[in-house]
Amino acid sequence: MDNSKEKRIIIAIDGYSSTGKSTMAKALARRIGYAYIDTGAMYRAVTLYCLDHGLIDGDKVDEAALQQQLPSIRITFGVDKADGHSVTMLNGRNVESEIRSMRVSGKVSLIAAIGFVRRHLVKQQQAMGRDKGIVMDGRDIGTAVFPDAELKVFVTASAETRARRRYDELRGKGDATVTYDEVLHNVTERDRIDTTRAESPLRQADDALVLDNSTMSIDKQNQWLLDHYRQAATK
Repeated sequence: MDNSKEKRIIIAIDGYSSTGKSTMAKALARRIGYAYIDTGAMYRAVTLYCLDHGLIDGDKVDEAALQQQLPSIRITFGVDKADGHSVTMLNGRNVESEIRSMRVSGKVSLIAAIGFVRRHLVKQQQAMGRDKGIVMDGRDIGTAVFPDAELKVFVTASAETRARRRYDELRGKGDATVTYDEVLHNVTERDRIDTTRAESPLRQADDALVLDNSTMSIDKQNQWLLDHYRQAATK
């Protein structure tokens, strides 16, 4: 295909947890040569920092301490030399595996609901997209981070489907302790917190395309996304 007429754009992919947003966003970015930014990983990294530094007690966050320490929390993205995959770095340490654990999943929505954390990370995310040519996924990319993005996609699937995918993923990574019911509870609780928080709640942007991938294969999903990218990039 002749790509000479394709302009560089911002692709914003939002949606519920465990819908496979990151997987499809990474695949598209590799296919079209764009940078990929996983904003969910940024909130997970802050959550891991809080857990490791005693800033979370049950469902309570020491917001005063977090606000003081937030400027020293450095989140970057690198590449795993072994497999070439993108990894999340927290103050120079590869934390990709740790931030995907249920320990972090159970608390990340608490951190993501804090206004000053969102504002701090949104500024970083907007700076990353200044020159366009990025695929960014999260909860508020099309509504708060890049409301003028040329392509917005909102991804959804049933809670049960998402919980099963997440459960299978965790078991595949060797977590033999997690139960399906535990994962389903985590998914539904994150949905509740994400959609009801005061600061940039999860919602579909008015001009977003809806992708329900409950019964869609990965190949079909990736082709759907690629087709809509090509339409948006050649307008």
